[in-house]
Formats: sequence, C-alpha cells, structure tokens
Amino acid sequence: MSDTLPNLDLSLFDDLPGQPLDNAHPPRILLLYGSTRERSFSRLLVEEAARLLQHFGADTRIFDPSGLPLPDDAPVDHPKVQELRELVQWSEGQVWCSPERHGALSAVFKAQIDWIPLELGAMRPTQGKTLAVMQVCGGSQSFNVVNQLRVLGRWMRMFTIPNQSSVPKAYMEFDEAGRMKPSAYYDRVVDVMEELVKFTVLLRGRAEYLVDRYSERKESAEELAKRVGQGAI
Repeated sequence: MSDTLPNLDLSLFDDLPGQPLDNAHPPRILLLYGSTRERSFSRLLVEEAARLLQHFGADTRIFDPSGLPLPDDAPVDHPKVQELRELVQWSEGQVWCSPERHGALSAVFKAQIDWIPLELGAMRPTQGKTLAVMQVCGGSQSFNVVNQLRVLGRWMRMFTIPNQSSVPKAYMEFDEAGRMKPSAYYDRVVDVMEELVKFTVLLRGRAEYLVDRYSERKESAEELAKRVGQGAI
C-alpha cells in the first residue's frame, strides 16, 4: 500500500496530532471495513484513512474480514476470530467503515462486531477506546450506516468522535489504482482522521477514570455474569 499523500496540503500541518503529549508510543488504531469484494470501496476508504493516520503519527492495523466465520458458527479459537480479538485489545482507537446495503450496514461488518465480546474475563476489549465512523454509498449520500455505527459504538462503550464521513457514489471517488480522488469528501476524511488521533491522544491513559462506574464497583463481573445468565447464551 503506497503511503504517498498527493491530495494533502502538507503546509497546513505545523504539528502532527499524533505527536505524543507524554512521550508515549504512537496511537494504536485498528481499522475495520465491511466488504470482501475484490474492489471493495470500504476497504479502499479504510486504506486511504490508514495512510493519513500514519502521516499523523499513528500506528495502524487493518483487519481483513475474508475468512471470518459467521458469529457462533465456529469456536472462538478460530484463527480469524483470535486475530480480530487480539487486534481489538491492541488498539487504543478504531475506524469503522461499512458500505450501505439495503439501507443498513453490511453483514460482513456486523459479523466482526458480533465476534467482539463486551467482556473477556475481567477485560472489556472496547470500553474507553475512541472510534471514528465512515460509510460508502453506491448511490446518493446517506447517513444510515454512520448512524447505526454510532449506536454500535455506544453499545460497545466507546468514545465516538463528533465528525464522520459518508462518501456517495463511491465508484466515482477512486481512481484505477484505488486511490481517492481530491474532493470535499477526501478533505472530510482528513478531518475525521485528524480528529480521531487528537481524541485518542487526549483520552488514552484516562479512559479507566472516565468509565469507572458505581454499579460496576458494586457488582463484580462474575456476579453480573451469573445474574444475566451469560453462560446459557
């Protein structure tokens, strides 16, 4: 994947947002997309986002959903499931991007989220992590998917940033090499990635304080599991 950014005006960045404020490691960002097509526009948009994140100083990983089984159709030790869960735990922030299909996010994307549990023992893999949401459309611009992704992000106890990206007629926005063409839509992706890195740097190391809840201090994870009957699900 080429890391060049021909459409970015580099003179507008005096300081890169990913420069650690506390001399810590670069922000760790996981990117998920929602199509296994050979020319997947959600993948192309995610790859464009990863280039920008790397330029802003982030460490990025892109998960390939090809080969991921349907939720509950394979054991949790399936290699793709383990790969996904390990990347989720590694990350400090995430980018979610899905195509819109029948007015909703794709099954390929939702399957990835459904393989991520709210709890892994005493660990909550997504709680307190930052999130940016994007979608690609085959036709006119829509916000159905980004709205649904925000609901998912809240359910997964993530901090979803205010900005978002929706790219209409995505087949017109990428060249033959798979690079996004210069446009207002590209500029919005830049905005979203810059904002994500800033929020991630500001929130990391503080998430545990922000999500510390009275009800969870009162009831242990083991007691909660027994009460809601998770073992029978």
